[in-house]
Amino acid sequence: MATSPFPGMDPFLEDVWPEVHASLIVYARNQINDQLPGDLRAKIERTLSVFANDAADRSVRPDVHVSEVSEFGSFQSAQSGVAVADPVVVTRDPGRYRHVEIADSSGRVITAIEFLSPWNKVGKRGQQQYTRKQLEFMEAGVNLVEIDLVRQGDYVLAPPLADIPEDRRTPYMICVYRDITPDQYAIYPVKLQEPLPNIAIPLRPDDRDVVLQLQPLIDACYHDGRYSRSVYERELSGRFDAADAAWLTARLREAGHRQ
Repeated sequence: MATSPFPGMDPFLEDVWPEVHASLIVYARNQINDQLPGDLRAKIERTLSVFANDAADRSVRPDVHVSEVSEFGSFQSAQSGVAVADPVVVTRDPGRYRHVEIADSSGRVITAIEFLSPWNKVGKRGQQQYTRKQLEFMEAGVNLVEIDLVRQGDYVLAPPLADIPEDRRTPYMICVYRDITPDQYAIYPVKLQEPLPNIAIPLRPDDRDVVLQLQPLIDACYHDGRYSRSVYERELSGRFDAADAAWLTARLREAGHRQ
């Protein structure tokens, strides 16, 4: 089995993140379903981002947004000013955002698990859309698990960055929000030099937590995607401080990926 030269998160996987992200969602869903009570199910959900006439973006469920022309005003002939037939305006979505949801037999969402991506963290519009969805989950009484394994973009986890001690701000971070303790966030710092942690995933108040083992998920992505050589031919995305950057370079040299 091909293995990454890094003990935890391989930062070069960020350069093939759409594929890695899709695999992580499936693997996490499967791992969690093996542990859930019989009346709960982990499923893959999709939220789409729709933009119309540069209006504020909003999250929707359908694959295609269809709206009556009245939203956009009357269509008229440019030359005569005579009204023409009203079309239906169809706006394709520019992005699909998948996450894992744990729901009960009635469909009520208990817990949402988000693997953050650069499109959640880069650019004002993407950040606004993500933080809006984040707030919607929490206001609806849903437990929220945020897993940030990408270096691109800005900090967007639920707790304010200022509330996290500086010595606990690591390259990667994970946040677990439990609805039963709405004023608290559990932060898991994740260093570049260490394996990814096992995370307690909250369910209903009377249920035991299930455990999401992150390292096997990343290892499976690396192996199944056959990334052992190809990813190191690309430029590295994201930022690291001087110490982490030096360690990263030394690690790649030891593994024969750098001269």
